[in-house]
Amino acid sequence: MTVTKEAKDRKDGSFLEVFKYKDLLYQLVARDIKLKYRRSFLGYVWSILNPLLIMIIMSIVFSFLFQRGIEFFPLYLLAGRSLFEFVHNATGKALGAITDNTALLKKTYVSKFMFPMSKITASMVDFVFSMGALIIVMIFYSIKDGRVLFSFWNLGIFFVVIEAYVFAMGLGFLLAQLHVFFRDIRYIYNAFITMWIYCSAIFYDVGMFYDKAEKQIAAGATPYALYLAKIIEYCNPLYIYIKQFRYFIWVPTIDTVPSWAMVNVWDFVLGIAYAIIMFAIGTFFFRKSQDKFILYI
Repeated sequence: MTVTKEAKDRKDGSFLEVFKYKDLLYQLVARDIKLKYRRSFLGYVWSILNPLLIMIIMSIVFSFLFQRGIEFFPLYLLAGRSLFEFVHNATGKALGAITDNTALLKKTYVSKFMFPMSKITASMVDFVFSMGALIIVMIFYSIKDGRVLFSFWNLGIFFVVIEAYVFAMGLGFLLAQLHVFFRDIRYIYNAFITMWIYCSAIFYDVGMFYDKAEKQIAAGATPYALYLAKIIEYCNPLYIYIKQFRYFIWVPTIDTVPSWAMVNVWDFVLGIAYAIIMFAIGTFFFRKSQDKFILYI
């Protein structure tokens, strides 16, 4: 039986195949965004209001819980939480992207990569909308402290968003294919997210661990706090992206740069490396197992 080149291309199964269905991908992304705010009076405005309201509440609560003061804490908190929520929402929705589209997958052939990718892309668009809240807080501090917080340097934010997007896509592909064969992965991932949020320094400064380590060393004890700080700083990709994100929302040329707004070249090297590695791993396992999806959905 002779297989035509068109048939081979049609069932290539690679990630690049998704671009043959770019119109459908666009429709899926638009549908997800519209469904989120359907029948909502304020609609897309909630993308800005929601993070602002949560920031206000959490700023009040955590400013009393942590004695180690964090300069410009609301800005620190909003930046960290916004990026974390993007990755969390993107990967959480991508997890069920294949099992939620069983009917379509059984009726016709389309690139299976498209379904988790549409969820992650829709989450990124929603995240871009929510950055309006970040701009409002930056304007507030500009007026309050008389400082210029806006410059071309802030454009580096989009570099971080791309890093996080690629990382989330790789993790989303991996979770989506695992969920097809092992439905309990949803509950395991939810538990992991709880741990992940506490290990990403969203509402505290990693510097508190260094302060603790100094006391442990002075007391002749093993500096476990120092080891924990190093694990968070170098082994948690999301913390690296959050740190970069905070760096670019603050202009490094001003005189008083908060300690949390400082990064080094290794933060960018590790950030790019984690994004590429996760994308490669997720794509590899998704492509390898996608032909078996139909047997389990």
